[in-house]
Amino acid sequence: MKTRDELIDDLLTLSFAEDVGDGDHTTLSTIPADEMGKQRLIIKEPGVLAGVEIARKVFEKFDPSLKMTVFIEDGARVKPGDIAFEVEGSVRSLLQTERTMLNIMQRMSGIATTTARYQDKLKGLKTKVLDTRKTTPGMRMLEKEAVKIGGGCNHRIGLFDMILIKDNHVDFAGGIKEAVDAAKKYLKETGRDLKIELEVRNTDEINQALEAGVNRIMLDNFTPERTREAVKLINGRTEIESSGGITYDTLRDYAECGDDYMSVVALTHSVKALDMS
Repeated sequence: MKTRDELIDDLLTLSFAEDVGDGDHTTLSTIPADEMGKQRLIIKEPGVLAGVEIARKVFEKFDPSLKMTVFIEDGARVKPGDIAFEVEGSVRSLLQTERTMLNIMQRMSGIATTTARYQDKLKGLKTKVLDTRKTTPGMRMLEKEAVKIGGGCNHRIGLFDMILIKDNHVDFAGGIKEAVDAAKKYLKETGRDLKIELEVRNTDEINQALEAGVNRIMLDNFTPERTREAVKLINGRTEIESSGGITYDTLRDYAECGDDYMSVVALTHSVKALDMS
């Protein structure tokens, strides 16, 4: 399995292939090869900065001679007019990397800003917001990193780093106990140490989940009132996650019930990019 850095390198290779191709012919035809210059990343709206580390990788991969000076680090709150960093070197290289860098930084900063906004609403409570697998194909590693920069938590990166048993798995396995037992057997046989989470829809399934012994219970489409009852029933015996239909307006209502986590699709699914140039 590829590492995080290998996946990011693959993403940058693809990004350059689709944007630069065999060369930025406008730049190559109008800018002398020895022309040197400087570029500055200017913030144009308030938010949380994310992607500075990845921007450095963009420049290093395309032209290692580019020199980057960082003024504001990932995770910082920024405002219009702030200068995040500047890059010096070949003007040709600066122009050919600009769009790839901006696409990544604007997307990641938008996710970090949205995540911080959701997490800020939970101040004083133990609940943490989680992302989901509803991400941009190929950019999942970066988008989930942006969630962490914004103060949230990653649920799971993909299908490989956690067991998440949903209703369709339960139905095929023949029941909750059968599904959990099968998962535990699989982990033992394959030598894997993964958490097991089970999605439940009612009190009876919560009791079955507790008897089967899982690491986390996901309350699927529960109301705040039902969530409060479920938290009381579980009584700290396992982690609790709420999922389904949770919005910014209802976020705190759920968190006040005592959840450990709350998965929010909006963090990565339809986020607005942070404006910068």
